[in-house]
Amino acid sequence: MATFLYRLGRFSFRRRRLVLMLWIAVLAVVGIGAMNATTSTSDSFSLPGTQSQKAIDLLEKEFPQASASGATARVVFEAPKGHTLASGADRTEVRSLIADLKKAPQVASVSDPYQSGLISKSGTITYAQVTYKVTQPDITDAARDALHSVADKGEKAGLAVSLGGNAVQEKAGSSSTELIGLLIAAVALVITFGSMLAAGLPLLTAIFGVGTAVAAITVASAFFDLSSSASTLALMLGLAVAIDYALFIVSRYRNEIRDGHEPEEAAGRALGTAGSAVVFAGLTVVIALAGLSIIGISMLTTMGLGAAFAVVVAVLIALTLLPAVLGFAGMRIMGSRFTSRRMRALQEGGKGEAAGVRWARFVTRNPLKMLVVSVVGLGILAIPALSMRLALPDDSTSAPGTSERNAYDTISKGFGDGYNGPLTVVVDGQNSSDAKTAAQDAVAQLGKLSDVAAVRPAVFNQSGDVALISVVPKSSPSSAATVDLVSEIRDRGPALKDDTGAELLVTGTTALNIDASNKLSGALIPYLGMVVGLALILLLLVFRSILVPLKAALGFLLSVLATLGVVVAVFQWGWLADLFGVNQTSPIVSLLPIFMIGVVFGLAMDYEVFLVTRMREAYVHGAEPTEAVIAGFRHSARVVTAAAVIMISVFAGFLLDDVALIKSIGLGLAAAVLFDAFVVRMTIVPAVMTLLGRRAWALPGWLDRKLPNVDVEGEQLRHLLAETPDDGSTGPDRAPVSPVSTGKS
Repeated sequence: MATFLYRLGRFSFRRRRLVLMLWIAVLAVVGIGAMNATTSTSDSFSLPGTQSQKAIDLLEKEFPQASASGATARVVFEAPKGHTLASGADRTEVRSLIADLKKAPQVASVSDPYQSGLISKSGTITYAQVTYKVTQPDITDAARDALHSVADKGEKAGLAVSLGGNAVQEKAGSSSTELIGLLIAAVALVITFGSMLAAGLPLLTAIFGVGTAVAAITVASAFFDLSSSASTLALMLGLAVAIDYALFIVSRYRNEIRDGHEPEEAAGRALGTAGSAVVFAGLTVVIALAGLSIIGISMLTTMGLGAAFAVVVAVLIALTLLPAVLGFAGMRIMGSRFTSRRMRALQEGGKGEAAGVRWARFVTRNPLKMLVVSVVGLGILAIPALSMRLALPDDSTSAPGTSERNAYDTISKGFGDGYNGPLTVVVDGQNSSDAKTAAQDAVAQLGKLSDVAAVRPAVFNQSGDVALISVVPKSSPSSAATVDLVSEIRDRGPALKDDTGAELLVTGTTALNIDASNKLSGALIPYLGMVVGLALILLLLVFRSILVPLKAALGFLLSVLATLGVVVAVFQWGWLADLFGVNQTSPIVSLLPIFMIGVVFGLAMDYEVFLVTRMREAYVHGAEPTEAVIAGFRHSARVVTAAAVIMISVFAGFLLDDVALIKSIGLGLAAAVLFDAFVVRMTIVPAVMTLLGRRAWALPGWLDRKLPNVDVEGEQLRHLLAETPDDGSTGPDRAPVSPVSTGKS
């Protein structure tokens, strides 16, 4: 591989105009396709094999007007102080507004609270449930405007009107987060390279690559049912890894220039060594993201595959477009002497050695102490994760003062928390001799349950063999009591079937969220096993060692557990809630652990490959184990530090958002990168490598003979280059290359 990448690097450098034009052509094609594509996205959960999904499928057939697939909205009305909605002008106004809702675009049905008796005991609060014919991403601006128009009309009439439900959510728009991330990246890159040009190239190629990937995903959405978040995740991760990969290759290229090589030769050598690490780092990220498909939730599958595609594009850009752009930059990539001196002083802290090298020497002098302190510290942080509860977000997690949160709080005040998440109980009597009696028995049993606030009479389909029962819990939708209630209702199902032959199913948004959380929780261990297992095999090929990949995986698991502990402590327990702007505690979003594992595992393995490949390279070239560790830090610590600082800053920016879900994602990802980059990779890794010594690189002879030698450290390439001149007149980029045995693994 090293030889192939060496040739590719020199070719791209030498034929830079051709390479640049080809990439511009690719971007133009997918860009034009994206502008003309008729996209269709969906964020609906499909949970095959769950009871809630089975009930939804039955409702689609028997009660299309009550289907759970359409978007919903809740319009909550509250009378002014001293007034009542039960009679008089305010009642007339509410009924007029409900009539307007029924005429709004895309509306399938609107419940009338006066017909169903949904008036609070005080007579001051009521609400109408709006069901749409389309899913949330397909709600048009006209339909959303009509909803807000009703709210405005009610406000002008003196009523307090608030809107909840997924139909109220705006389509994801542009955010300044990416721009802030780019600015932070630019500062970190300037400090790392001491050159504006060297700092700009990773940003330029990263933006080019992520633009190509996102445009291609947009085109694909015209042919496949993709999540609306697929492009967002691809943008975030594509930008992150593209900057990381370009940062690593440009750093190696500049080192080769300092060693006296001509620019074209330096580009070839940089790709032959650093490029190999980029390829394998990219593969670990792709494995982690593509592995999301094993969970069985279509939204996660498309998000993972879209982000994995963006990573593949980032690798291709780093291996082809980046060396071509280096060819255009020439020697200017090195910066001025003045800038280099100033930046070197900043990087080294005014001393003779870089800060990363001084840190590596400190850790290698005290390996056992640093290992114990790091492991114990992360272990303590992980303790709260033992009590983690998972749930999907609802209006209760919206920022205080928003219409969604006001609607949730008003319903809770007027009726109770459970009215924000009623359960839909379906009695399937198609195989029963008396479906109506079965439904009546179910209603009677449901009314006796302790956490049930109300049970509405059964509504039958046209054939009279399937009944729909609405059950209102006393507890909030995300509470443990509601989870227990759903389980308790389902436990009544077998007895009802034995007595009447009818099947009892629980569905609705609340039950669907509970089933999704359970499915995500159950998928954690298989997903971790698959991702870590495949990555261990890949790292075994890269490092030709058993202990190094094992250490990498165990360190990652430790950092993930510590991160989950921090998130639980802040968002579920309420520790430091004021500092992070958390207004109320709630269960952790079900998607967060899986999402965080997929994203952070890829970034963590990036840092592992970048740092440890330079250690292995030094060791293969004859350095003692401890000196090889220090050499790895000398060449890669600055790059890993810059990459980690960029990622932490970008993710921490999400903490400024008012939405608890976004805050938890930001804190989780920022903490995970912080722990993994600085505690695991830059403290635990050198400590363990020092304690293991030569055993770290041990590999059984039988396994050594069976494993292909991918030569990630470029040893075969180095032997070949030692026999050829540096002027490019002959060499591996022009002549056939035969394998060179190094005698070392």
